[in-house]
Amino acid sequence: MKNIAVLTSGGDAPGMNAAIRAVVRIALLEKLKVFGIYNGYQGLVDNQILPLHKKSVGNIIHRGGTILKSARSKDFQSKEGRNKAYQNLVEHQIDAVIVIGGDGTFAGAIQFTQEFNIPFIGIPGTIDNDLFGTDYTIGFKSAVQTAMECVDKIRDTANAFKRLFFIEVMGRDVGAIALATGIATGAEDIFIPETKTNLIDLSERLKRGTDKESYIIIVSEGDDKGGAENIAAEFKKTHPEYDIKTLVLGHLLRGGNPTAEDRILAARLGVAAVQSLIQKEFNVMIGIQRNEIAKTPLHLCKKHFLKINEEWENLIYKLS
Repeated sequence: MKNIAVLTSGGDAPGMNAAIRAVVRIALLEKLKVFGIYNGYQGLVDNQILPLHKKSVGNIIHRGGTILKSARSKDFQSKEGRNKAYQNLVEHQIDAVIVIGGDGTFAGAIQFTQEFNIPFIGIPGTIDNDLFGTDYTIGFKSAVQTAMECVDKIRDTANAFKRLFFIEVMGRDVGAIALATGIATGAEDIFIPETKTNLIDLSERLKRGTDKESYIIIVSEGDDKGGAENIAAEFKKTHPEYDIKTLVLGHLLRGGNPTAEDRILAARLGVAAVQSLIQKEFNVMIGIQRNEIAKTPLHLCKKHFLKINEEWENLIYKLS
C-alpha cells in the first residue's frame, strides 16, 4: 500500500472536510501518498485526480461542504465509464480508495471493487443518519443543530401572532432529523416517514393546548402526505381558526460549519479508515457504535429505516 485516494460523493454533509483532512494527514504520517478525486465518481471517470499535501487540507476543518466537490455520475453507472475510472487509478498507481458518502456511494464502491478488485473503505457522510453499521453519520448532528436554531427563531415570530407553523426538514426515507429536532425545540408534534400522519390526532392535541402562544409541527420531507405544504393545506380546510404558516428548511441543513461532535467523529473515522487499509482490512465501512470504532462489511451498509425509539417519541407528546 503506497498510494491511496479519497473522494466524496452523494449529498454533502457538514464534517466531510474534517474527514478529508484526517484521511490526508494520517496517511502522510504513515508515509502514504494521497490523491484527491474531485467531483465524486464523475471525477474518477474524467481523471480529475490530483495529489493532496498537508497544506491542501489546511484551514478546512471548520468548513461545510466538501473541498473535493460532489456530483452525480451517469458515466460511472456504465461498464465503459467504470473501465475508464479503473484505467485512471492504474495511471496514478492508486492502490485503494476511501469514499465518504451514503448508501449510493457505497453501492458504487461495491460494484467497482467486484469488477476490478480495487480495495475500498467507506466513511459514512450523510445528514440523514440512515446507514446500517453506525450509530451516527457525519453531518447528522450539524444538520439537527441548524434545524434547531432555525426553529428557535421561528418560535419567536410564531409567539408574536399565536401562529401554527409546519416546518419541513430533510429526510426523504428516514425521520431521524425531524425526531431529534422536535425534541430539541419542544415541538408540539412530528410527522415522519416511519409513522402514518394522523391529522385528527393533531387536531385533538392542539385543542388541549389552547393556552399556548404558538404551535410548531416538524415534518420530515418523506412524510406520507407529501411534506409540510400539503399537510398545511389539508389541515387549513378543516381548521380555518388557526393562523397557519409553512417553512421548508431544505438544503439549508446541508450547509454551515460542522459541530464539534461532527468534527471529532470525522477525525476518528478518517484515521480509522487509513489504518484499516494499512492493516489490509478492505471493503468495510468505518462507523461508530457505542462510542467505539466499528467495521462493517461494505455490502451490508445500506439505508436502514428508523426504528422509532418510543422513549424519544413520547418525549414529544409528554413535554409539549
